Amino acid sequence: MALLEGSTMGERVEPTVPGPDLVGVNVERPPLTHQQSTIWNKRQQAVCVRHAFKHYGSKKKPNHVLSNLNMTVAKGTIYGLLGASGCGKTTLLSCIVGRRRLNTGEIWVLGGKPGTRGSGVPGKRVGYMPQEIALYGEFTIKETMMYFGWIFGMDSKEIYERLQFLLNFLDLPSQNRMVKNLSGGQQRRVSFAVALMHDPELLILDEPTVGVDPLLRQSIWNHLVQITKDGNKTVIITTHYIEEARQAHTIGLMRSGKLLAEESPHVLLSMYGCTSLEEVFLKLSRKQVQVGAAQSDQNISNNISLANLNWAKKDSISVTEESGVVGLNFHQSKEVLVTDSNGHLDMSKPTSSSKRNLQEACDDCGSCSEWTTTGKIKALLQKNFLRMWRNVGVMLFIFALPVMQVILFCLAIGGDPKGLKLAIVNHEKNYTNLTYQECNFEKGCKFGNLSCRYLDTLNTSTIIKQYYPDPDAARLAVRKGEAWGALYFTENYTDALVARMALGKDADEETLEQSEVRVWLDMSNQQIGIILQRDLQLAYQNFTKDILRDCEHNEDLAEIPISFKAPIYGSNQPSFTDFVAPGVILTIVFFLAVALTSSALIIERMEGLLDRSWVAGVTPGEILFSHVVTQFVVMCGQTTLVLIFMILVFQVECRGDIFLVIVITILQGLCGMCFGFVISAICELERNAIQLALGSFYPTLLLSGVIWPIEGMPTVLRYISTFLPLTLATTSLRAMMTRGWSLVEPDVYYGFISTMVWIVLFLTISLIVLKFKRG
Repeated sequence: MALLEGSTMGERVEPTVPGPDLVGVNVERPPLTHQQSTIWNKRQQAVCVRHAFKHYGSKKKPNHVLSNLNMTVAKGTIYGLLGASGCGKTTLLSCIVGRRRLNTGEIWVLGGKPGTRGSGVPGKRVGYMPQEIALYGEFTIKETMMYFGWIFGMDSKEIYERLQFLLNFLDLPSQNRMVKNLSGGQQRRVSFAVALMHDPELLILDEPTVGVDPLLRQSIWNHLVQITKDGNKTVIITTHYIEEARQAHTIGLMRSGKLLAEESPHVLLSMYGCTSLEEVFLKLSRKQVQVGAAQSDQNISNNISLANLNWAKKDSISVTEESGVVGLNFHQSKEVLVTDSNGHLDMSKPTSSSKRNLQEACDDCGSCSEWTTTGKIKALLQKNFLRMWRNVGVMLFIFALPVMQVILFCLAIGGDPKGLKLAIVNHEKNYTNLTYQECNFEKGCKFGNLSCRYLDTLNTSTIIKQYYPDPDAARLAVRKGEAWGALYFTENYTDALVARMALGKDADEETLEQSEVRVWLDMSNQQIGIILQRDLQLAYQNFTKDILRDCEHNEDLAEIPISFKAPIYGSNQPSFTDFVAPGVILTIVFFLAVALTSSALIIERMEGLLDRSWVAGVTPGEILFSHVVTQFVVMCGQTTLVLIFMILVFQVECRGDIFLVIVITILQGLCGMCFGFVISAICELERNAIQLALGSFYPTLLLSGVIWPIEGMPTVLRYISTFLPLTLATTSLRAMMTRGWSLVEPDVYYGFISTMVWIVLFLTISLIVLKFKRG
């Protein structure tokens, strides 16, 4: 029988379209063109790979994984894909299930191209067992099966019945055992059970028998043979145990990204006169090396495939039970062909079987117009909540950490410093003894030892007074860090101060100089220096008011002639805590969400969990949606705890609508979560995600006006700050809490708009990156 590949494009070749015994209508059909035959033949195979090239890395230095690979897997057969580690088997399987895309070439799976609408691949039509265990360790065996069963669109009763069969067939332990508590062999069996769960049309198994005892290995092979007997199930299996592949109908021997041969086991043994498949593989490998060397000597292009090593490569194959030899046999097909008005095969329309497969694929997902199903969302949400609930450390991190941060912030930030040492030198003529702690003065309208009267008004909770004999010793104490400042009173301080008050504008320079309290401060710590300046000035003002009041004068004469009325917003004694609190609330919620989600996808990706879910038909949008819902619940709990401790327990000022305060806080949490998704989607390793999250923390904190007004920044930084996620939201929350503004004010609604724009932007970037990485 002639091979179809030997025909030229446009030439009509045999065989003709099946006649009345196949179609049921006794009508003579014209023969097909080569192109029509090729497309039709590809639709008849379970898997058809043609001229597949896949490489990684840059164009200048590509790492070729697949090189002009051709592969044909007939329906209803077991196809053993054999080859050493690193030859490209796993990459080829990933392309078949739609997890990765070829650089060039094409793949047909179950009559359609993977990833196209209605193909069912990825999806329910394929069962996939990767090399990794790819299971959720926090799940029990039953919960694992329920998770994947719901994703595949099975109802709970059907899942339970299938679970009982698989438990018995694979000799699994109790269904209530945690996956992480199983042995390595038991975990692989559970992984195999997941692939069998929904009874798929195409079963792809990557090293399923590694770590499995010989008896169970034989039982698995017997099951694979049994399910393929009726021709409705197809199995592709890779294995390191080459000899066990004798039970496969067809074997593909793979090396360096190419198939060396594709034949039934006994044909290969007969053709090469070998007693084992390992000998066959060694002979073919040596032949490939020899051919490659010969081609290099003759300067033949490296892209020429080893077609001479691919025996009987055909577009249409079937495997007979008698021989297992790959050959052409159109009359075994049950497909009903669709023709156009001229009687030619219409390749734009699927055959009846293809229509049925497409319809089943649509039925599997509920409706082709729906973007998801309740089963998938139910499974994903349960997975997120279960993993969170069963990880005690994560639960403490989620709910205890924000409370601890609020408590520490309110206790540590905003309070006046205590116990600041002040070096005091008092040389008044009536106070020359060395007993510095004794500083007596008469109360009332008396003008004696006024330096002692002033020192008595100092805030003792803030200042600790330490006396020194001379100004040099006091300044030396400040230089050594033993005191934060030094005060010096001259010998005739009281007399000079009285003369200054009596003479007024007629006071001479010496009188003015002697009546001063000389202060040297350590301003290396600006906050402490400013507080000491404030307390010394307030003490002097109170000291003056006390004398005026005792002498029956108007004490308001001591006030600075600037009248500060009741402030429009805030109080006359503003608290730094009230200023920082809004930004701290949003920062805590935002970066906790970043921490929770920045590694979520990376962990699942590294363990193979993400790939397995994608092959099962879960889309990046569904994964993100499930995390958004989960995180929203978490955000509500975190926001409640943070606001309760901040506003009710520590009495942080909140004059605005508490509902709007809650909404902006939750939105910021969602924004942080979406930013975490971006990090998780971009980074391949968890440590890179942690570095990126930490690297974004400090610039955002410093530039968002959380701890310092953005009005104090240079112009360029102010523009940069405006476009950060936290800046306008912090301004909005601060306006609501300290000013009591409503949503009609621009400063308030700009924060809401900015946050929602960032959420949409981060989600869009995450989806684009995830979809890009799927290729």
